[in-house]
Amino acid sequence: MIPLMNVKEQFASIQSEILEAIKEVAESGSYILGAKVDELEKKIAQKLGVIYAIAVANGTDALILTLEAYGIGRGDEVITTPFTFFASGEAISRVGATPVFADVNPDTFTLCPTKIKEKLTKRTKAIIPVHLFGQCADMSAINELANQHNLLVIEDACQAFGAEQNGKPAGSLGDAGCFSFFPTKNLGTLGDGGIITTSDPLLAERLRSLRIHGSKKKYFHQDIGYNSRLDELHAAILLICLKHIDSWNLERKKLAAIYDSILKTIPSVTGPHAAKNNLHVYHLYCIQTEKRDDIANLLQQNNIQCGVYYPCCLHLQQAYTHLGYCKGDLPVAEHLSETLLAIPLHPFMRTEDQNAIVEFFKKNKEVISC
Repeated sequence: MIPLMNVKEQFASIQSEILEAIKEVAESGSYILGAKVDELEKKIAQKLGVIYAIAVANGTDALILTLEAYGIGRGDEVITTPFTFFASGEAISRVGATPVFADVNPDTFTLCPTKIKEKLTKRTKAIIPVHLFGQCADMSAINELANQHNLLVIEDACQAFGAEQNGKPAGSLGDAGCFSFFPTKNLGTLGDGGIITTSDPLLAERLRSLRIHGSKKKYFHQDIGYNSRLDELHAAILLICLKHIDSWNLERKKLAAIYDSILKTIPSVTGPHAAKNNLHVYHLYCIQTEKRDDIANLLQQNNIQCGVYYPCCLHLQQAYTHLGYCKGDLPVAEHLSETLLAIPLHPFMRTEDQNAIVEFFKKNKEVISC
C-alpha cells in the first residue's frame, strides 16, 4: 500500500540526530521547559518574524490558552470555519464562548471574509481563520474586517508551518498564531506539542503564566491556569526538524506540481488551488471530485491509500446540535465534505510511488470522467 503520509521514514532520516539529542536531554537532568524549549521558542520566533513564541503541550492547548489569555469566554462569540479539524471549534467552546461558523471560499477552502461579515454581532470578539491543508486564509481581508470592528485575529496555523502570504509567514499575520507539532504535521515531533506566536508582550506574559497553572513564581498563582508544558525531548527533536523543514516543504511543493500537471488533463477532477499571494506548503494534497467514493475505492483496489478531510462539517457535528445549524446552512463547506479526497504526498515519497499514482489517473481517466 502506498501510504498517504510516512512519518516513520521522515523520522528515520534523522534518527541518528534524534538519538543523540535524546541522550543529551537524558543526561541534562532537565526535562520540562528547559534550555531546549527556550532555544526552540527563540528560533521559531526568529524564523516567523515575531517577537515571542510560547511552547505548550499541543495545538489544541495553543488555541485554548490564547483565547483564555485574551479574556474571551462566556457570552462572547468567535467566528471560525466549519471546514476544519474539530479542535478549532472545540477550543472556543472550552473557554465558554460560542463558536459561530461562517462558510468558506470554494477555491482555497478557507474562511471567506464576505461570509464572516454576515456573521458579525455585538458579541463577536475574535476571528479564528484556519490555514487549511498548508495554505493561508485571506488574511489581508480578514485583518481589515477585524480592524473595522475592533476584533482579535487568532491564526489556526496548525497545518501550515512554513506557509506564507505576501511574503510573510503564517503565524505572523494576526494578533497570535497557533501551531501543532503532531507527528503528521509539516513540522512535527514524536508525540504531541504546540506553540503560540505573537509580538504582543502582554499576551506572551500571560500565556507563560497560564501554561504553568497561572503562576509567574513557583507556588504562587495569580490565575487558574493549565498544565500545558512542552517536554525537553520534544523540543530537542523539533530543533532538529526545524533545520530540515524548508527542504521538506520544498519537496512537498515539487510533488504537488507533478500532480497538478496530470490533473489538468482530467476535467472531472480538480487539484488544490494556490492563491497567487500564497506560498502553499501542502500539508495535504486534496483533489475535488463528484465521484469521490468511486475514486477512493479504485485507489484502494490499486493499493494507494487515500483519506477524506473532512467528512462532517463542524456545524453539523452532534456536539454542536444545540447551536441550531441545519444541513444547507453552509453549502460550500458541506459540498467540500462530500467531494474532497486526499491522495499521498509527503517529503519522503518515492518517485516510483508517485509515478504509480500518476499512472493510475492516466489509466482510469475515462472511467473517472464518465
